[in-house]
Amino acid sequence: MVLDILKKNQLSVTEGRKKILELFLHNEGALAHADIEKKTGEMFDRVTVYRTLNTFVEKGIIHLIPTTDNSILYALCKDNCEAGHHHDNHVHFICDVCNKTTCLDEVTVPEVKLPIGFTPNHAEMVVTGVCDDCK
Repeated sequence: MVLDILKKNQLSVTEGRKKILELFLHNEGALAHADIEKKTGEMFDRVTVYRTLNTFVEKGIIHLIPTTDNSILYALCKDNCEAGHHHDNHVHFICDVCNKTTCLDEVTVPEVKLPIGFTPNHAEMVVTGVCDDCK
């Protein structure tokens, strides 16, 4: 699966890309840059992780999730995302107890009616509360 995703997106297959993509495929929630660094161990330096994440975002493999503390998390995109065009129009849920961030694919971001003259490019919605596991 990892090799298929990299080839589909015309990316060269490197150990760093394979390992980081495997982390996303085997993780249910979103990951922070620091989480990825910890889970890849000392195999890859901070710059390699950063560049790999940026490449994956640009290619539509992962998407960014804003957080309440203005940091960024990353999550795997669905199949309909592509380079330069993310279609992850879903709500992100952050648990106040365990801090896990979950993509709620079945809950779409509602359409925002803007005043005349304003053209939206992207809308994000983050909902905080208590997840099902922490209830």
